[in-house]
Amino acid sequence: MSQQEGARTRPEPISGLYLNPVGQRRLDFQQACGALFGKLRVAGGIEEAGAMLEAEAADVLVLDLERFEPGIDLPLLADLVARREGAPVLLLCPFTNARWLPSLMAHGPLHYVIGPLAPEQLREEVAARLHAGFAPAAPATPAEEELAALLGVRSDAQQALAEADDSIRFAERLCVALLGWPGVVHASMFQLREGKDLRLEAQSGQPAFLPGARGLDLTAVLGRGERLLQSPLRHAFPGLLAAAGGETALLDAPEKAGEAELAATLRGHGVEMVLGLPIPASGPGAPRGALCLMFGERRAFSQAQLAACDDLAQLAAFGLRMAELMRESEELLGRVTQLATLDALTGVANRRHGEFLMEQEIRRARRYRVPLALIAFDIDRFRNINDSFGHPVGDVVLRTVADTARLLLRSSDVLVRSGGEEFQVIAPHTSAIDGLKMAEKLRAAIEGTEMPGCDHVTISLGVAQLGETESGDSLAVRVNAALARAKRAGRNCVELAMQ
Repeated sequence: MSQQEGARTRPEPISGLYLNPVGQRRLDFQQACGALFGKLRVAGGIEEAGAMLEAEAADVLVLDLERFEPGIDLPLLADLVARREGAPVLLLCPFTNARWLPSLMAHGPLHYVIGPLAPEQLREEVAARLHAGFAPAAPATPAEEELAALLGVRSDAQQALAEADDSIRFAERLCVALLGWPGVVHASMFQLREGKDLRLEAQSGQPAFLPGARGLDLTAVLGRGERLLQSPLRHAFPGLLAAAGGETALLDAPEKAGEAELAATLRGHGVEMVLGLPIPASGPGAPRGALCLMFGERRAFSQAQLAACDDLAQLAAFGLRMAELMRESEELLGRVTQLATLDALTGVANRRHGEFLMEQEIRRARRYRVPLALIAFDIDRFRNINDSFGHPVGDVVLRTVADTARLLLRSSDVLVRSGGEEFQVIAPHTSAIDGLKMAEKLRAAIEGTEMPGCDHVTISLGVAQLGETESGDSLAVRVNAALARAKRAGRNCVELAMQ
């Protein structure tokens, strides 16, 4: 081969431009990688880098994203990438904030390296990409197969919404669906609960595939399953980083987290890469939690794959919001039911609900041929209490009488406030004689109870047992008649209704 032919085949020197706002980082990059370039220029600001590229083109633009802020610097950096028009761009991206990747990928093709890296590691990574000429790496899974798998994962994840009435069941089904992504060996969901910190909601993993390895349990890895915002690994584990800070975290080598024990544990379970995806809130503020995917091999993500990750996080947010709405709906329904069935002052069943429960107990007594008793009582001379001491004292008396009666009743009995100072007790499996004994206990207990503001009160009571063919209205008429007789007999006594 002639010298001229050798000269023609010798690769041309590569020129590069490195951008980072920190002077020490620029110096460190020059020392570590300067020899890889025929000419390497450095810039401390985005506008300065743009001016340098206008004055003299660079074969490779290296954007070191450490110390840049997405909310402030993203538009200018995106414009810088777009102006490259497909020329090589290499991102040095901190693993704690991988949100840069899809944001900048939308403006032009680029390659990325996840940091932090020691100087020799950085040199190896940059040299490998310069040597490869920034050709796209062949995916471990064919593109068609990967696309089909991702569509399947999305479909299964959408089906998990059928369980969105319960956040735990939804999280479990979603984690199982995420295992359909090629290369994923473990999937988990963290949820940030208001006032209760961050907890591991669900996790699912592939069977252990390393010899002697057990299935991966994040509770053991993190040392806890709840109050994870206080975990010592909050700064290192991508799932916790994403949930706490709201930024995507991509750890493409466990050692980069700076926690040797965590790295050894993950490696021991065959985990080579961890991706933490924040689950966005419905408005401003902290995220709802995070999805965490662990891969059995290191890989580079495309823009489409990162977009699919974002879709899955949005779907998780939708599912958790549905679960929250269902829970709020149930609580509201319970509150409405309470307001519709309970007396607001005393907390016992109101008259309408008492009539409904009475009809139910009558049907049950008829079906099983068991006795049913009804006790009616009211507070003697209650109007005098209101007139002498005021209505607030009267309200206290009503509550105290109701509370005293409830303490004496069985769990199967129902106390009803049927009128102003009038109450009823529905007593299943109770005969007339047993009803009389129960009524006497109520009378004595209330007579002996001190009433705040007015010393003592007494009650008069009527008792009736349901007849074989008697209706609820008829039973109520008889027991009220017995109560009226007790009033006429001098009050503070019990009368049995006549058949």
